[in-house]
Amino acid sequence: MRADRLLALLLLLQNRGRMTAPELAEELEVSVRTVYRDAEALAASGVPVFAERGPAGGFRLMDGYRTRLTGLTDDEADSLALAGMPTAAADLGLGAELVTAQLKLGAALPAGLGERSRRIQERFHLDAEGWFRAADPAPLLSVVADAVWRRRVLRAHYRRWGGDVRRELHPLGLVLKAGNWYLAASADGTVRTYRVSRFLEVTATDEASERPARFDLAAYWEAASRGLQARVLRGTARVRVSPAGLRLLPALFGSAGTRAVEAAGAPDADGRRVVDLEVETLPVAVSDLLRLGLEAEVLGPPELRAELARTVTGLAQRYA
Repeated sequence: MRADRLLALLLLLQNRGRMTAPELAEELEVSVRTVYRDAEALAASGVPVFAERGPAGGFRLMDGYRTRLTGLTDDEADSLALAGMPTAAADLGLGAELVTAQLKLGAALPAGLGERSRRIQERFHLDAEGWFRAADPAPLLSVVADAVWRRRVLRAHYRRWGGDVRRELHPLGLVLKAGNWYLAASADGTVRTYRVSRFLEVTATDEASERPARFDLAAYWEAASRGLQARVLRGTARVRVSPAGLRLLPALFGSAGTRAVEAAGAPDADGRRVVDLEVETLPVAVSDLLRLGLEAEVLGPPELRAELARTVTGLAQRYA
């Protein structure tokens, strides 16, 4: 572990130039005292590292010195696929490997390209989580991820809406969607999607997992997402919305709201428009449409309008 830390310290100084002890301590997640000890160890081994005192001081390497110790390990190479998602890499147990791999790549790049890469990292960041909603805890993610990496069969106890099931899964890949992890896996010859946070128990076996020929994780996820949307959006509500309500539709209803806005009718004398909005089951549709408040009036279907009227009447009585 210390050898990895010494290499990381060396690569940090090579990639970024002069750095203070507190800056190095924060990057390496160690104490300032440990940084001083590691710098002394590097100097004792022949690395030309210097400590400069004063307000503009810090540690630096001798001008022109560059190490050639930039080969990637297997885990570090694997982690580069998650280079834009450090949180996801940490979730999968590859956070340290990703940091080291990025340092090694930076050290191997010519000076101009290395500086360009650093500017990109400073200016672009990917945050995969949705707004105002924390991701579900997934304590068994590391076990699932390890089975995906090593292609091992999983024995799983899974919580579904209709009740718990126990299955033997052949893991095919992991997908991060809106901060939550999903496992694509085959069971009894059928590929299904499992939300990792709903696993109650998983055990990796020594049995090699079978993978369907030409399985494409991205293509499967796209098709599964379309299928889920078709199953969830079961009806269409005709709604008269104000200009403010029209602006709210994409934010509250996602792609269904966007489609409704694009196909909205002409404004009436009050500036309101009639839209056809795809909605879920009756209880969910009522809950969703209530978020529009007085900016919307549901015109149909009759059962949805009646259920909204009943709900609003009940609320008025409660808060009268």
